[in-house]
Amino acid sequence: MMNKEKHALKVAVVAVLTAVVVVFTLVVRIPTTKGYLNLCDVAICFIAFTFGPVSAFLAAGLGTAIADLISGYAQWAPISFIVHGIEGLLIALIVRKQPLSKMRILLAAIGCVLTVSLGYFVLSALFISTVAVAAAEIPPNMIQAGVGVVFGLALSKAIKRAYPPVSALSW
Repeated sequence: MMNKEKHALKVAVVAVLTAVVVVFTLVVRIPTTKGYLNLCDVAICFIAFTFGPVSAFLAAGLGTAIADLISGYAQWAPISFIVHGIEGLLIALIVRKQPLSKMRILLAAIGCVLTVSLGYFVLSALFISTVAVAAAEIPPNMIQAGVGVVFGLALSKAIKRAYPPVSALSW
């Protein structure tokens, strides 16, 4: 495959992964004080563990922002883009070296939980709500991110086992 074809394939993969993040974000929504909990972190962690930092940053940021726009939470779109984009990028950078060690998985999980919970806390307190309301969202965001790591990693391992060439799509 020529370089242009490989690049086009990777762009197409990111577009599909962005749509996957949108779907995972919108399919299950549990209302909270100022937003909702969802399964976006499952998709984001799966992408980060499977497709690399560029794909994870773009799909996570764009997918969650688009989901916010579609679902009537437009004020959250920039925050979701930043927080989840950084989440995907960070996880992918931590787990990039193969074979994957338990220590890197643990560091990725900690990075994921801290990025999501603290990112939403800080940005929400600054731009959308009060510190008290933003603080109330920390525990549910930690749970959402933790669930995302567990199921995202399991999904990544299953996909890599079933279709090993998927690793060539990393970007």
